[in-house]
Amino acid sequence: MNRTRKKEINLNKDSVLGLMQEIYNELVEQRATAIRIQNKMLALLKDAEDMTVIGPVIKEQQKIINDTIEKKLTLSKLQSTIWEKSNNSKEESFSLSDMDEDTLQSLIKKDVDNNKEENYKL
Repeated sequence: MNRTRKKEINLNKDSVLGLMQEIYNELVEQRATAIRIQNKMLALLKDAEDMTVIGPVIKEQQKIINDTIEKKLTLSKLQSTIWEKSNNSKEESFSLSDMDEDTLQSLIKKDVDNNKEENYKL
């Protein structure tokens, strides 16, 4: 069953905050899964020979954990900008500066690139 894609995105305070909350929830889930997998692999680690098999898995999980932290930091910067702009103007709609748009675009691009290479997503 194919879902219809949205052709237009309405940018208002509630929609942006809702999207950011969804992104944050998915990042928390990804990080928790990566930590769980990493801990299971560490529990299986008995001797040096196991490290050659389990090491790459642990390294990949650590990369996922680091990526989620980086994405959370970027997301928090965007949220603080939105919070600041929404407090300065009492209007429900607002616009992002070029820098904010660049940050949002880089976060989305990084997630799209990661989805091509790996099995986790933002």
